[in-house]
Amino acid sequence: MSRTNKEKVYIDPFADMGYAKIDLHRAKRKGFPEVVFCEGKTKKQILLITEKIHKVNDIALLTRVSKEVSKALKKKFPKGKYHPDAKIFHIGTARKKTGLISVLTGGTADIPVAEEAAVTAEVMGSRVLRIYDVGVAGVHRLLAFRERVEKSRVLIVVAGMDGVLASVAGGLFSKPIIAVPTSVGYGLNLQGITPLLTMLNSCAPGIAVVNIDNGFGAGYIASTINKL
Repeated sequence: MSRTNKEKVYIDPFADMGYAKIDLHRAKRKGFPEVVFCEGKTKKQILLITEKIHKVNDIALLTRVSKEVSKALKKKFPKGKYHPDAKIFHIGTARKKTGLISVLTGGTADIPVAEEAAVTAEVMGSRVLRIYDVGVAGVHRLLAFRERVEKSRVLIVVAGMDGVLASVAGGLFSKPIIAVPTSVGYGLNLQGITPLLTMLNSCAPGIAVVNIDNGFGAGYIASTINKL
């Protein structure tokens, strides 16, 4: 509920919808509105939560959006955009793009997680350079982009299998690195635990690690650093 006077519009700290308590002051505290994680929510809940967020913010960002849900969102919010690889739907985006984030993947199979990171960062106002399929099995591919990557303020490195790409990037580049382990790989990848442990145990300095397949978290952190 909004309360107005002649000078300001006041917005309650949160909206209690019973099944959700929407943080309407998130943008004031964090610089970006509350993001909707769609898995586990009903279509009706997603639509009503999004409507509430969008009423008080220029931007609404939703992650892990299925194709079915994206169609319902597009019908209700025609100006919204769906990114099927990233499974992200957003209404609006930051008007000004700043800095540069490079998003690297070990392989093509890591692209969905990388796209979740890249689109998140773009919506939050960062410019993004995508460099996909430059894993350590052919490290010369990464070296070919070295000068372009060094122009970035932050790197996001997304890799499954053994997850070594983050360590290689940590030894090559001077920028802070957000490493994202993915659940891509054969048996002993253990659904992402193997690259997670590799990244956590990296001896290369300047690497921080988010959870398995958490492209959104990486994009959010990288964009926050980028805009400092």
